[in-house]
Amino acid sequence: MTSSNPPMTGTDARQRQPMTSRLPLAWLTVLGGFIVFWLFAGPYLPAAFEYPKEHVIKLAKWISAAMKWLIDEASFGLFSFTDLTRFISAVLDVPYTLAASLLSTGFLEGSGSSAIQIVPPLSWIAVIGLVMLLGHWLGGRPLALLSGACFLFLAVFGQWTSAMITLASILVAAPLGVLFGLLFGIAAWRWRWLERMIMPLLDLMQTIPVFAYLVPVLFLFGFGPTAAVIATLIFATPPMIRIAILSLRAVPGEIIDLGHMVGCTERQMTWRVMVPAARESLMVGMNQVIMLSLNMVIIASMIGAGGLGFDVLAALRRLDFGAGLEAGFAIVALAIAMDRLSQAAAEKLSAPSPENNASGFAARHPYLMAGVALVLFTSALGYMIPAIRTYPEALQLSTGTFWSEVVTWININFFDTLEAIKNAMLLNVLIPFKRFLGGLPWFGVTALLGFAGFRLGGWRLALLTTCLPLFIAVTGQWEKAMITVYLCGISAVLAALIGLPIGIYSATRDRVWSWVQVAIDTLQTLPSFVYLMPAVMLFRVGDFTAMIAVVAFAIAPAIRYTALGIRKVDPKLIEAGRAMGCTEWQILTRIRLKLALPEILLGLNQTIMFALSMLVITALVGTRDLGQEVYIALTKADTGRGLVAGLSIAAIAIIADRLISAGAIHARRRLGLE
Repeated sequence: MTSSNPPMTGTDARQRQPMTSRLPLAWLTVLGGFIVFWLFAGPYLPAAFEYPKEHVIKLAKWISAAMKWLIDEASFGLFSFTDLTRFISAVLDVPYTLAASLLSTGFLEGSGSSAIQIVPPLSWIAVIGLVMLLGHWLGGRPLALLSGACFLFLAVFGQWTSAMITLASILVAAPLGVLFGLLFGIAAWRWRWLERMIMPLLDLMQTIPVFAYLVPVLFLFGFGPTAAVIATLIFATPPMIRIAILSLRAVPGEIIDLGHMVGCTERQMTWRVMVPAARESLMVGMNQVIMLSLNMVIIASMIGAGGLGFDVLAALRRLDFGAGLEAGFAIVALAIAMDRLSQAAAEKLSAPSPENNASGFAARHPYLMAGVALVLFTSALGYMIPAIRTYPEALQLSTGTFWSEVVTWININFFDTLEAIKNAMLLNVLIPFKRFLGGLPWFGVTALLGFAGFRLGGWRLALLTTCLPLFIAVTGQWEKAMITVYLCGISAVLAALIGLPIGIYSATRDRVWSWVQVAIDTLQTLPSFVYLMPAVMLFRVGDFTAMIAVVAFAIAPAIRYTALGIRKVDPKLIEAGRAMGCTEWQILTRIRLKLALPEILLGLNQTIMFALSMLVITALVGTRDLGQEVYIALTKADTGRGLVAGLSIAAIAIIADRLISAGAIHARRRLGLE
């Protein structure tokens, strides 16, 4: 067999040989220098191991002083900055009060304990019926039954009132998040300078722990549901902005040229050409906003959101695993219904609308008329039959006691085994790794990260991966950052070691993959606080408990990305491997896993991001990392302390994200996928 490539000359060989050998040699040289510096430079350069306290920048005090000035002194002349933020809070309170009145409290006269209900809220039958009508309109009978069953679950298991408070918050936060995200996305797509300016802000908004900005939100907007809505907007809007920019940029040039040919103005071009053409992708962004809003419900309950999030948080404080799990499953049911409805809405609104030649308003809008009739009928009947207005307590079910007894039984029968596992992990893995990271020189680690950034992404990435760890050091957060890296690193490795085999096994078995998908979807919709309760009840507080909770929370992306990467491998390459006589093991290791490596790396990236987000939650069980620093700042209402610790966590997340993403790009290029 002759090759179609021209023969390699001696010059070509000399030019290509350094490209294959220089990279490992450079890495070995730098790693060797780092080890020598770590082992022998301590007595001569102590400042390179522990950043001098006299040179620490008091950024936390500056931020706290700036926040105090904003609240107490900042003014626009006719009104102060605090007046502006409280006005925004009052404006947002109007739609929230309307939604809460319809779904939960009813329309009230007066306030507080003396309030009198004038009009009751929608009955549980009316809400379920409206959801089923919406599901039938969007996706037919299967979606109607699924969404109705999810809401019926809320009523049967006694979670209805709390779920309606949560739903009211989402019905306000999600549309505003979609609207603001779309407007900012359009502006950033039109003006590149704005995109370059807001992208770092979006990175920070998505990587700074939510706890870190709860304090400034609380100070600026007060305590209550509207402050929680604003915190949810900060958390849920960035993905919509990113998706809006990408989807508008992906509109085919032919559509843009057609818009110019017919004489569209700039405004018409945006709203009548670009946005409709990108509607399918924009609806995906809407789905993301809804799901992220649901993820915020527990944390938002800390500043007055109430609802299911407050129930989970209260159960955690009581260590009532059963009650917390039931409230958590209620959030899952709500998430499943809203996820499927939003996906169906994306498909329906993206497809061309069928012509409706019916005459008369009722004939053109049958679902709307059916909904109005259902509300009126159930409202009238509810005055005569109380069970129609409120689900009877006698018919409610509860599994909370059962789950609590299961945990108690495990504790009684397997206490010694669990303690042995915990102590073995602590003594042989966790503590040695923690000491190892704590003894590394901050200067050497910063230089090593800068070198990694340069090799993987050039000078720009090198500058980023050098400046971010330097920021952690100069703000006095290095020691806590190393504890964060130790917990996150071990948890991410364990999640990958468990998730990779599951993803590999399920990827080639459709029936297994369908069940695994259900499991990881449930894991990703369960509130993060729910993972803490069984871990605390089985292992008490400490680093091992935090690690167990983080692994359980972060394992889903490791499974998902591994399976999707393997399933995306071209079947022709698999057949070619079998034709050449490869065994199944060789096909897996030399074809499937190699070609799926970029997706596996992205899954590792997401696993690390999930672990970092969970570490702030695990601060409740006694860790001593940056997450604990953020939580202490929240309890003490110390804005500067919380934001500096949050920025340090964001710095770790951005470093990991950029380096792993650059590694994935290199892997794709090396495999010829780009």
